[in-house]
Amino acid sequence: MIYSRIAGTGSYLPERVVTNRELETRIETSDEWIVSRTGIEARHVAADAEMTSDLALHASREAMRAAGVGPGDIDLIVVATTTPDMVFPSTACLLQDKLGVRQGAAFDVQAVCTGFIYALAVADKFVAGGGSRCALVVGAEVFSRLLDWNDRRTCILFGDGAGAVVLTAADGPGILRSHLHADGSLAHILRVAGGIAHGELRGHPFLEMRGGEVFRFAVQALSSCAQETLAAAGVAVEELDWYIPHQANIRILNAIAEKIGVPPERVVTTVARHGNTSAASVPLALDTAVRAGKLKTGDRVLLQGVGGGMTWGSVLLRWSPAR
Repeated sequence: MIYSRIAGTGSYLPERVVTNRELETRIETSDEWIVSRTGIEARHVAADAEMTSDLALHASREAMRAAGVGPGDIDLIVVATTTPDMVFPSTACLLQDKLGVRQGAAFDVQAVCTGFIYALAVADKFVAGGGSRCALVVGAEVFSRLLDWNDRRTCILFGDGAGAVVLTAADGPGILRSHLHADGSLAHILRVAGGIAHGELRGHPFLEMRGGEVFRFAVQALSSCAQETLAAAGVAVEELDWYIPHQANIRILNAIAEKIGVPPERVVTTVARHGNTSAASVPLALDTAVRAGKLKTGDRVLLQGVGGGMTWGSVLLRWSPAR
């Protein structure tokens, strides 16, 4: 039987850092107010010339280096993004060209902040089913371009970045379980309703969010999904070594961890310095934990995301990187 495992991770953050202090000079807010309600102190913002595929390229090269693979090894690229470089071709195809990969499939997945979880689950099925031997899975966003920087309710929350993993075929389980969900009837609580038609912008081009409704939904959905995934794998929450949730808001993270029974010292958080990077959030946090030496071979790690759609999901894995 074939399984898939994460052989290497990588990440990239744009050079420019926008602190809460800088936002104080632009909108009516304060560092104390932002930190107390979100846990965010700063976020990275892409340069005008930086595109999503550029961020993805940096993260992908890091992940490939960590996994010990080259362009000739990659036979599948899945990019999760809400902010593609262009309408088409896909960001995955643009990334494939920049990496010098000349074989296999390449496509995008759009599930907003759950995007990386969706992409990882899809790639796992390709590898476990024998359709791929070495898959590159990326979450990359320039979410700052979807924000109204005069709207203090939303612009304080988000940032740009990219994270990537290399999935390779393995004899033993690496990805243990994945569960994906969506409820399109809740599309109105978190959306960017704009689009292009006949060369013109149609609809509202900036992020709209009903914060209270999103908060309540995220806590309920992710706590329930965590229990679903752990139960399916036969893993008790006490046996979970690390919990890496979507980095939306520290209050959401704390509420979910408390509800499912994960102690704070086993929760990986990067939201303070990254903000909410949408589909890049989970792989960025995973790579941060890996490079800090937190994850040990054999550790059970639960990844989770929740985002517009509404979408949500979990991936439970056993950490066994390339040696």
